[in-house]
Amino acid sequence: MNAGSIRLYSYWRSSAAYRVRIALNLKGLPYETMPVHLVRDGGDQHKAPFSDLNPQELVPVLLHGNRILRQSLAIMEYLDETWPSPPLMPATARDRQRVRSISQLVASDMHPLNNLRVLQFFETTWNVPQAEREAWVRHWIKVGFDALEDTLCDNPSTGAYCDGDVPTMADCCLVPQVYNAERFGVDMAPYRTIRRITRECLALEAFDAARPENQPDAPAGS
Repeated sequence: MNAGSIRLYSYWRSSAAYRVRIALNLKGLPYETMPVHLVRDGGDQHKAPFSDLNPQELVPVLLHGNRILRQSLAIMEYLDETWPSPPLMPATARDRQRVRSISQLVASDMHPLNNLRVLQFFETTWNVPQAEREAWVRHWIKVGFDALEDTLCDNPSTGAYCDGDVPTMADCCLVPQVYNAERFGVDMAPYRTIRRITRECLALEAFDAARPENQPDAPAGS
């Protein structure tokens, strides 16, 4: 299928949008970034026209022609089914299950616990001090990375990347979560395999171009 018009509603530091940027880059699909500032003036995501595109008021949203696509994992699978080459998913059902499992460990079990709206609720509704909010984030990232490192290390299915020697959806999820971990000061020393795979990924142009600091809405010097 011809790529046509692809627009990605994104925030430079959103890890969910970061995943989709990587996937688009791996596919070699040109797209237009539509910045949605999640913090300024209470957050653009809570206002029209963006809130009309996504009633959840979350990024990313991908527009492909007239199609409105939501949820980062679902968007990545749509991209993979619409433009199968190069693939984001392995060839066998067993390996696809493993990639989805790793992806969901990050996107479903880790990320929601330290998402912006959770931290904002802690701050504005429960008056949780910043130090305690950041300790919460580090705790749940460590819990998730402990499990993920155990999943990846010494597993014969793990190659240069999370599953084999070609980047998959799992790597699209891993790298943004490592960015979050480093941002909040998580000690990454225990996660040898995670660190190695992240280095392999970031050496690729598709991952490097998707870095938060390389986005058009990133503040100068970020």
